[in-house]
Amino acid sequence: MTAETDMVFRFVNPTDDTRTFRVYQVVGTAAHEELELYKFSHSMTGSSGGTTTYQRKNMNSLTFETVGQISWSSNTIASVVYFGLEEVSVRDLRKVKNATSHSRRFKSGVGAGYKWKISENRTDLYCIDSQDKYIASWSNHERILRVTPRASAMLDRLVVTCFLNVWFKRLGRW
Repeated sequence: MTAETDMVFRFVNPTDDTRTFRVYQVVGTAAHEELELYKFSHSMTGSSGGTTTYQRKNMNSLTFETVGQISWSSNTIASVVYFGLEEVSVRDLRKVKNATSHSRRFKSGVGAGYKWKISENRTDLYCIDSQDKYIASWSNHERILRVTPRASAMLDRLVVTCFLNVWFKRLGRW
């Protein structure tokens, strides 16, 4: 399913709150050949849930820029995601076809349909497009997201939906 040409991203949690984490792009084969690409930072805003802000490194200026946020209605339930100015309900990023479904559907910013599915090992995930072609996979043990180069234009959406699906799956709310 994965290819050697896939882009590889490693998720690292420096705190106990798994809503605060970093995403590094693995750019070489040596252990330290990584580029910090995303920063997710969760802060409590006085409400019961708080907000997770995510930033992406601008490769021209090499500074981090805020590209979105996730609003939480409680400590465990994300309600809304902002991709820049686009507001998307978490329900729309994790649509279920039926009660026994093992996939969660979402749309790209331009309306194309995708779905995250649970792998045969029941711990990992993979994402396919509307023609059932692989575009990404998540290794829970390695905390690695692999993305095909053709999906690079929607990388923000893949990183965020992967995180949300892993979050809800960990809570037993697939």
